[in-house]
Amino acid sequence: MDLPLLTALNEERAARRAAILVTDIATGTSRLVREAEAGSDPMAAEIAERLRTGKSGLVEAEGGARFLTVQVPPVRLVAIGAVHISQALAPMAKGLDLDVTVIDPRTAFATPERFPDVPVLAEWPDEALPKLGGLDRYTAVACLTHDPKIDDPALVAALRAECFYVGALGSRRTHAKRVERLTEAGFGEADIARIHAPIGLDIGAVSPAEIALSVLAEIVADLRRGRRRPS
Repeated sequence: MDLPLLTALNEERAARRAAILVTDIATGTSRLVREAEAGSDPMAAEIAERLRTGKSGLVEAEGGARFLTVQVPPVRLVAIGAVHISQALAPMAKGLDLDVTVIDPRTAFATPERFPDVPVLAEWPDEALPKLGGLDRYTAVACLTHDPKIDDPALVAALRAECFYVGALGSRRTHAKRVERLTEAGFGEADIARIHAPIGLDIGAVSPAEIALSVLAEIVADLRRGRRRPS
C-alpha cells in the first residue's frame, strides 16, 4: 500500500469513519472508498454488503477479482446511568467486544469500584459525550437512569448523531411524556420512533441482569438486522 492511501485510511480510522480498500488482484493497484462515497461507487452493492458485515474478502467484479479490505469503527455502547442494569450490562457487552462507557453525573453511583475495567465518566452527558469524540452511526446509546435531566440530553445527542441504536428505560406512560419533551425540542415522529422504549426485547425480564440481557439482545438485533433469519 502506498503512503497516501495508508495516510488516508488512517485518517478515516481516527475519525471513526468506515472505509474499504479495493485491490485489483491482477494488477495489485488499490483505491480507497470512503463510506460517504460508497453509494456512487461502481461496486456499490458489494461495498454496502461488506460495510454491513464488516468482513473483508474476495469478490468477483466486472473487470476481474477484487479484494475488499474492510475497516469499520469498533462498535461502542454508551450506557447512560451507573445503575444496577448497567453493572450487569457492561461485562456482557465487553464479552461481545463492544467498547463500553458508562456516564452518570451522580458520583455516588459512577465509581470505578462498581464498574471495574469499564470507563466511567461522572459527568453530565452533554459534558461527557464530546470527550468520547461524539456519537456516530457505530454507537449504541442506552439511557437507564429514568431521570429526564440525565437521559434527555443523551437521547437528543444520539438522535442527532443517527446512532444505530437508541433505547430508554421507562414505562409507556413515561415514554409518552418523553415524546412530548422531544417534540418540543424539535424532533419529528420518525426521529422519536427510532427510540426503543420500553428498552430491551420483550422476554419478560424482571431482574437487572435479565433487563440487561434484553437490552443487549436488542442492540445486537439492530446491529445485525440484515443478517437475521426471515420470520
